[in-house]
Amino acid sequence: MSVNEEAIAAPRSTTLRDVPPQNGFALALHGGAGGHIEELRHESKAAFEDGLAIAYRAGRAVLERGGTALDAVCATVEQLENHHLFNAGHGAALTVRGDVELDAAVMDGTGRAGAVAASRHAKNPVFVARSVMESTPHLFLVAPDEELVAGWGHETAGQDYFITEPRVRQLARMQGLLTPAPRHGTVGAVARDKHGTVASATSTGGMVKQEMGRVGDTPVIGAGTYARNGLAAVSCTGDGEAFIRGVVAYDIAARIRYLGMGLADAVEATIENELTSKNASGGLVSVDADGRVVVAHNSPTMFAAFEDASGLVMLT
Repeated sequence: MSVNEEAIAAPRSTTLRDVPPQNGFALALHGGAGGHIEELRHESKAAFEDGLAIAYRAGRAVLERGGTALDAVCATVEQLENHHLFNAGHGAALTVRGDVELDAAVMDGTGRAGAVAASRHAKNPVFVARSVMESTPHLFLVAPDEELVAGWGHETAGQDYFITEPRVRQLARMQGLLTPAPRHGTVGAVARDKHGTVASATSTGGMVKQEMGRVGDTPVIGAGTYARNGLAAVSCTGDGEAFIRGVVAYDIAARIRYLGMGLADAVEATIENELTSKNASGGLVSVDADGRVVVAHNSPTMFAAFEDASGLVMLT
């Protein structure tokens, strides 16, 4: 286990970035909480930053031309799913069987939501989650087949597209460990558009060496993904089971709604009460109704990108 991976196991006090509204719209993304996995330690800081910047620019372009928050978060997450350095889509973590089962969810501020779990055929599961929301009466589908994915007009891919050599080596290393090791990772984005609507999208390959059929917090609305106009949008990453137990994304919105807390205070209180106090680690990106962005984590590091008064900020 690398030094970074050892550090992930022990949650610490919350690191929080609180950014006031900037441009009439707002966007923040994350590429997972924790640090570099051992098998990707040779990759440069610049390579991770490049991946975050590409994704950020894709979402920002949508918002800048007056597009919706939902379009922006989907465009952002698409780029992260396509990038081999992040645990979603191409380059996702492998199950105990050595293949991928991908989860994703989207939600906009009107209360509409869609989610998918154990996706094996869609190149970009975030778009399948959106189709569940927009093209069916359902909210959550498990293991959508290739015919359904293609029928919605989405690009399909075989398992060889998702599986990368570093993830094969990571699985082999994890199979040889006698004690549990941190093994999560997720991507996601939140946005507020010029019309005041918020949205969230999250996508993941789950945990390396996870059992077949395991589902974490990412596609569980209110746990890893949540958005509600007038309150906030939240996308989470970390120890998925803890985020589900604590209903973390919704808990933040509930603190704003029922206790009148500001976004930063709500985020800090939720992380302390539902994660740190329960020895769980992770992080999140969030945006409130005014476009204030809060990025926070109790893991040693988190991959993230957002803008402040000085320009684009990237955490790696």
